Amino acid sequence: MKKGFWLLILLACLMTPRLVAAADAPTIGDAPVAPAPLDVVTLKDGGVLYGEVIEMSGGVLSIKTAAAADNIVKIKWANVSKLAINHPIPFHLKEGTVLIGTATEGLNGTINVRAEPLKGTLEVPMDSITALNPLIQAPVIYTGSLTGGYSQTTGNSHLKNASLLGDFVARSEQLRLSINGRYIYGDNSNTLIARNARGTMKLDFFITKRFFWFASAYFEQDTFQDLKMRTALATGPGYQFVERGDFSGILKDMTLYAEAGVAYFNEDFRVADDASSLRGRGSIKLNWPILDDRVTFYHFDEVYPSLQNTKNYYLTMDNGVRFKLFEGFVSGFQVTTRFNSNPARGTGDTDNLYLWTLGYSFDTTRKR
Repeated sequence: MKKGFWLLILLACLMTPRLVAAADAPTIGDAPVAPAPLDVVTLKDGGVLYGEVIEMSGGVLSIKTAAAADNIVKIKWANVSKLAINHPIPFHLKEGTVLIGTATEGLNGTINVRAEPLKGTLEVPMDSITALNPLIQAPVIYTGSLTGGYSQTTGNSHLKNASLLGDFVARSEQLRLSINGRYIYGDNSNTLIARNARGTMKLDFFITKRFFWFASAYFEQDTFQDLKMRTALATGPGYQFVERGDFSGILKDMTLYAEAGVAYFNEDFRVADDASSLRGRGSIKLNWPILDDRVTFYHFDEVYPSLQNTKNYYLTMDNGVRFKLFEGFVSGFQVTTRFNSNPARGTGDTDNLYLWTLGYSFDTTRKR
């Protein structure tokens, strides 16, 4: 009995180191995972970038790398001499073919694409590639907002103020339809103290990616400016100076365009003499979303100078900021300025409106 006991003790001592070693040995699940190999972009000037190729579109290659402040470096495709991509992406070629796969460096300005699902390797000239992993947008992109404000005071005074602001843009590759409008109403003890409305409708025909031709119609009514209806029908050229994606970082979603043309300008008054003339038209529109669209600054103006007397002009301008609250709901503050260098008799030349609003906005642009 004693011999059997001591034999068990001896076996336990011999097995303990092996059991401890087995317990400490890494299992398959604990084994460290090797990091995915980086993509390599070699430039014609000899520079080399390591990271993850995000896309190439519009002649610009975007690569995600820790070397950049915002992790994205943009390079002109014409400056790239060699390319190796280690994760499957779509390769769009000039003749319309789309290959999905990885790529290794080739010779004489080519890359070797290992296409799925057959895993065959094709030699592809780099100058035949029109896009890499492009973000495919819908044929028409819609953006817009509808916001309003209301205030009421009771007691010693009875004031009511209401405002409604709206804008809508439908953009395809060659066309852009823009509609915006505003309505303001106010009364004091059932006495009307403010009522005016304004709207613009504009269609842009893009001749190139940046240059376009516009046709617009502007309408305005204001009871306290003696204005029954102000109408301006205009046409002329425009230029898209900044489009989404032109810059990176805080400027990546900014858009900016300007227009100049001629307009037929007509004013119908209730008391004053009606007037009509041929005028110029100039306009600038800026939209600048930041912080992942949580805050948007915007500016829009239209000016109609007389072609006979440059001191005679009409200007309307909106400056504002919009804050995203949740699920498309927004709050905003806007300052609207109207200036008429030749106002109707008995009315002033300048009006300023200060508006706090709540509402809803939407944007169907696809983003990564």
